[in-house]
Amino acid sequence: MTSRPSVVLQPSVSTTTVVTTTTTTTTYAPIQLPPLPSPIEPTDPKEYPLLHATLPSNLRQFPLVFPGGTRATFKEGDDENDEDRESRGEGWRMLRRDDPPEPVVGLAEAVDRYGKKRAWEEEPQSRKKPRPPPSPPGSRQGSPFEPDLALTTLLTLPSLLSHFSALPPSLQSHFLLTLLRHSPLPVLRTLHSVLTPTLARDFLTLLPPELASHILSFLPFSALARASRVSKSWRSLIDADPLVWTSLLKSSGMHWGSEAAFLHAHRRLTYPHKSLFQSRYLTQARWSSSTAPTHRSFPAHGSSVVTCLVLSRGRVISASDDHSIHVYDPLAGELRLALQGHEGGVWALAATRDILVSGSTDRTVRIWDLVSGRCTHVFGGHTSTVRCLAIVQPEWVEMEDGRREKWPKRALIVTGSRDHTLRVWTLPRSGDAGYSCFDEGDPDDTDDNPYHRLFLEGHDHAVRALAARGRTLVSGSYDCTVRVWDLVTGACRWVLVGHTQKVYSVVLDPPRHQACSGSMDGTVRIWDLRTGRCAHTLTGHTSLVGLLGLSPRTLVSAAADSTLRVWDPDSGALLHTLAAHTGAITCFQHDEFKVLSGSDGTLKMWNLRDGSVQRDLLTGITGVWQVVFEGRWCVAASNQTRGGTVQTVLDVWDFAEEGEDWVGEPPGGVYDESDSGASEDEEEEDADRGSYAYTRRMDVDMVVEEDDDDDVQEQADVDAMDQDLLVPPSEDGSGSERGKDVIDVDEPMSDDGETEGVRSSRWAPPPPPPRAGSSRHHQQQQQQQQQQQSGSGSSGTRSRRTPASTTSAPPLSPAQPEASTSTSTSTAAGTTAGWRRSAANANEEAPTTRTRTQRRGSRR
Repeated sequence: MTSRPSVVLQPSVSTTTVVTTTTTTTTYAPIQLPPLPSPIEPTDPKEYPLLHATLPSNLRQFPLVFPGGTRATFKEGDDENDEDRESRGEGWRMLRRDDPPEPVVGLAEAVDRYGKKRAWEEEPQSRKKPRPPPSPPGSRQGSPFEPDLALTTLLTLPSLLSHFSALPPSLQSHFLLTLLRHSPLPVLRTLHSVLTPTLARDFLTLLPPELASHILSFLPFSALARASRVSKSWRSLIDADPLVWTSLLKSSGMHWGSEAAFLHAHRRLTYPHKSLFQSRYLTQARWSSSTAPTHRSFPAHGSSVVTCLVLSRGRVISASDDHSIHVYDPLAGELRLALQGHEGGVWALAATRDILVSGSTDRTVRIWDLVSGRCTHVFGGHTSTVRCLAIVQPEWVEMEDGRREKWPKRALIVTGSRDHTLRVWTLPRSGDAGYSCFDEGDPDDTDDNPYHRLFLEGHDHAVRALAARGRTLVSGSYDCTVRVWDLVTGACRWVLVGHTQKVYSVVLDPPRHQACSGSMDGTVRIWDLRTGRCAHTLTGHTSLVGLLGLSPRTLVSAAADSTLRVWDPDSGALLHTLAAHTGAITCFQHDEFKVLSGSDGTLKMWNLRDGSVQRDLLTGITGVWQVVFEGRWCVAASNQTRGGTVQTVLDVWDFAEEGEDWVGEPPGGVYDESDSGASEDEEEEDADRGSYAYTRRMDVDMVVEEDDDDDVQEQADVDAMDQDLLVPPSEDGSGSERGKDVIDVDEPMSDDGETEGVRSSRWAPPPPPPRAGSSRHHQQQQQQQQQQQSGSGSSGTRSRRTPASTTSAPPLSPAQPEASTSTSTSTAAGTTAGWRRSAANANEEAPTTRTRTQRRGSRR
């Protein structure tokens, strides 16, 4: 039934006063108004946006008052409930046209029904006959009201609408505007409430995607957040637009040029660009504004020193000099796994996915399954402590001819040892065959190890630090040199000479083709890996620089002089000096927002932008061993006095608010190959994307008690960052006393007219490609080289032998000026050929090496 407008009359009340008052209520049926003509369907519905618009409730039903006080209600259409209520009276009901006819009941049946009905009622029904329904208005009984202009308008509305539809558009507009001019403000407001939502247009969805993206890229974050709540289409458009979030990163000062690594690793997320902005925005906001982050503290490793600390995939992994490795749950603070197997202190640790690699003073490298806690592989070959190691993930590398290749083909393990060598191993995958060496200290054991790949010799002293990316490996040694290796061929590409004392820390900077090194001589050097030259010498520290960290835009160095310094890795300029500690810096980590550093019983958080102290996370403790953070989590290992005894404690902070979580960026900027879950074809498509090396954190070495004497205290600070100065006799397995040892110390020759660190860098002649398990072959080559090189020294250096006690506690130089300088070196005109690859390099002197027998004799 077509909906028709109607006028519902209110019941009329007539009062007759005689002796008694009689009130009569008359109910009238609704007056059906003439139906409106059916709207003509236009050819283009967009031209008639109000054709099917729903009117407000106050226009679909409103009251009318006729002359004489009669009241009525106008209704736009039929309402079954209202019609039933208004069309009923006592004893009667008006039938609708579409109602089926009621059945006819005979007299006998009617009397029977009536008798049964009375039997169930307490009072007898009235025998009065029901009153017939009142006659509708306009009948012979007369109308209860007099029609006026309102009713006349409603009755003539169909003809007016037909007449209006026949008018030309210009006259229609004129007619409507004339009516609007004579309409009061309430009427205009009502029309506005109808027209505004109907005529509104979603311009973003109507525009081409490129224009919509360009418009949204100008909005600040607060406006963009409000815009995403306008509609689902706007939310979807904003979330999926890379340009919007990239522009937001740039406008917020959080775009560092290293975003490709995150996007490549997390491209399986629904909106990776939004997740990247969320990660950096929440990391900055929550770490700086959270006044009371969730803090948990629990004991670990008894009272031993925590040498390594790793935060990986919801696990806190700690290693100690008590030979153990522990895996904790940061949420509950419970010990998940206790990995036992090493027979010496664990001083190197790295994790990827569910695999953990550890190096120890027992000279072995162990591979652990973090799910079951089982040791799956034991690699032997080093003849002394495994001091540093790194896991090298496959990544795309730009070659010299402009091509991009993926190196290494499989994940590798690189280890550095006090036996002066480095070794490269294939990282076993889950499910690979297990392996265990026969003799941990036998270098020939690698002959039977299928995972051993390269044996790198060249350093004349212990390898203290290493960093590796792609096919480039950088190692720093106590022989005062930094070496650059090719991880694929094993060739030494550069020998970087310039430091005058031991090298303790190195970091690799692939995007800038640079490497940085920190030394006991108090300097930090930035090396150009394409030319082998020292690009910058950063001075200012007055003692051992034992820790280096690199982020996309900043280089941070920490020294035993109790300060941290923030540098620009491009220009070498000093940005900030962080000076608030009173002792040697034992650990630190940083990103582009903050620096966390531990020393002298305090753990401080610095604002990297202005160099100010933001807060103290730990105070009043004995010492801080390690600190790591990622995303919302921060973990620190320290010694604290509890109940009168010193205990090793792990403190965990959660900076997220309730219900928050975000994907953090790893401190090294290197993601697991399996994080993305991409196929080989998808890897080819993403060849332009690379990752960035953030930081290489060094380990805590030893704790030295304070001394009132200034000289002793200064040397103690150096020792706090260098426990390698004093090595227990049991570490090399010989059991001999090391106090009577003699070691080599290389001192650079100063040539007139040459800049230090430029001419001294030399191209290392490529040795024959080594093969796995070729230890005997190397020994024969080294003996032949020493016979040929007898009587000749290395270019630019001379060696002398001094007692070990002299080198373990060198005299401290006078205090240097506080002002830090950056010395950039230039190339001498006559030395260019010495840095290039040419045939003349074949005649250049090879690096001096020792046979394995001689090295063992020096250790004894």
